[in-house]
Amino acid sequence: MGDTAITAFRINFSTTDIVRACVIGSLAISCTLITALAFSRSLDLISYQIFYIPIIYAAYAYPRKGVIVAGICGVAFELVGFYYNYPDAAALTAVTLEAVLFVVVASVFAYLIQKIHSSEVGYRALFEYSQLGILLFDKYSFSIRQMNEKFLEMLHYTREDLEGRDFSGFFFSAREKERFLERIGKYPDTSNFETRFRTREGDGCWVNLSWSTVDENTISATAIDINSRKFAEKANNDNMMKYRQLTEHSPTGILIIEQGNIRYANPSFVTSSGYHLTELIGKDLDRFVDEKDRSEFAEFRKQWTGVPNKPAKGEFRLVTKSGTAYVAALFTVPIVHFGKPATLINVVDNSEKQRLTERIQADNERRRGIIVTVAHELRTPLQPILGYLNLLVQDPEGYGIRQDTKQILERCLVSVDRERQIISQMLELSVLESGKLSLNYSTFSLVTLVKSVVDARGYTPDADITFEIPEGQLLSADMDRLYVVLDSILSNAVNYSKPPRVITIAYASTPEDTEHRITIKDNGVGIDENALPCIFEPFQLADAAKLSRRFDRIGLSLSIAKKIAQMHGGDISVVSTINVGSTFTIHLPKVVPHDP
Repeated sequence: MGDTAITAFRINFSTTDIVRACVIGSLAISCTLITALAFSRSLDLISYQIFYIPIIYAAYAYPRKGVIVAGICGVAFELVGFYYNYPDAAALTAVTLEAVLFVVVASVFAYLIQKIHSSEVGYRALFEYSQLGILLFDKYSFSIRQMNEKFLEMLHYTREDLEGRDFSGFFFSAREKERFLERIGKYPDTSNFETRFRTREGDGCWVNLSWSTVDENTISATAIDINSRKFAEKANNDNMMKYRQLTEHSPTGILIIEQGNIRYANPSFVTSSGYHLTELIGKDLDRFVDEKDRSEFAEFRKQWTGVPNKPAKGEFRLVTKSGTAYVAALFTVPIVHFGKPATLINVVDNSEKQRLTERIQADNERRRGIIVTVAHELRTPLQPILGYLNLLVQDPEGYGIRQDTKQILERCLVSVDRERQIISQMLELSVLESGKLSLNYSTFSLVTLVKSVVDARGYTPDADITFEIPEGQLLSADMDRLYVVLDSILSNAVNYSKPPRVITIAYASTPEDTEHRITIKDNGVGIDENALPCIFEPFQLADAAKLSRRFDRIGLSLSIAKKIAQMHGGDISVVSTINVGSTFTIHLPKVVPHDP
């Protein structure tokens, strides 16, 4: 039943306050009347101490107001005493002292009650608003006497669900309950006991449980929710297990370096090094590096042992226990190993890759040697054939050749000359790929070189060629090689364009650029986007099935042109649109990349 309030003189009074005031008032009046009767009849059996009944009750219910009640009772007692004992000085003094004692006792009692109330309020606040689950249960029956909201929230119960319930029934499994009963039987006071409670939904909730004895029948317990931490630990353990499985079965060597020494080596590295694991742990990685690479390794080491620790990559020769060396690529990553900064190193054995690279290089050398030999062998018999055909074509009457035979010979001459050009291109490409060709740098006028290519090759009758090159523009390059580059691209532009052929040769760089850019734009058939990456490869055409037959091409000129541009430290790029045209751009550095 709720406590109702009554308002009087604009002051709210609860029914409890009114009842208590009536009780205190009734007791005070009764004590005064009894005391008056005792003084008037000289009844020594009735003492002034009966006034302590209303005084202590008032001090308990209202500590501060209880002192006032004590004062009123003291005044009433003194008036009654003075009335019946006057003029006995000794009796009056005793009455006064007894009245004063009322106030003193009430003050002391009120002070103690306030202290008790303050402690209760503090404990109540701590109990109710604590972030820990708190409950009180019987030491022998384990029945729950009281619990706070945090404990209810932790297990998703209501207060009505838990009041009087057996605390030992909360444990998630019989084994965990058994552990708890065994522990509490041996240790009445325990902290950091990790176990699982069963929630209202039947799920497990990990808690850190502590308990202590409050009195001979009551135990206070606190529960901290560690469910999230346990899940995180489980996830971390799962990750560590997966990581260990990954490292243990990795085909590449894995090391963990801490403070310069090896703290972990996986089986792959142990096998490749030839050492036992105990011979690696605690050792400096430097001792397993070939002496020839140690100075370079020391510089590499500074990258991943400094502050901050940065990822790094290096390739060094490592020495096995048997003394053989193998080339390994080292990839470092900063990690934390058991709470300490460390470095994880992936060790990839590149010996097979190096052997394969050397084999490829040797195969390329043999291939180039075969091409050069075959080209020379093919070109040698072509020279007299070309000479004889030229003699017959130039003087057909002297050799008694009819006109129709002459036409056949002219077609043969064209085919043989084309064969000679192909062989020459194959020889030139082989020389360029070998890297044995040196460039002869000079400074020359770009517009003069371009015009000489156009005039010498006779492109003007076949196309409308426009020059957009400043007259004074100079280049530093190998002029003869650049002539080949321009001729190759112009030949493509003329042959692949459709009438009316419109070609623009322009210089597209500004003074602020670091490279020369020479563009050759045509209105030709264009190149498919998927074919663009292949057009600079040897024997590759944008559309080999059609263009090789239509334009008598085998796809070497652009490969040669790109190689020459790259030898200068530049490149060739192209953008193209089908049936619109293509734009080739020759990139050459303005600063000569090496001493000519």
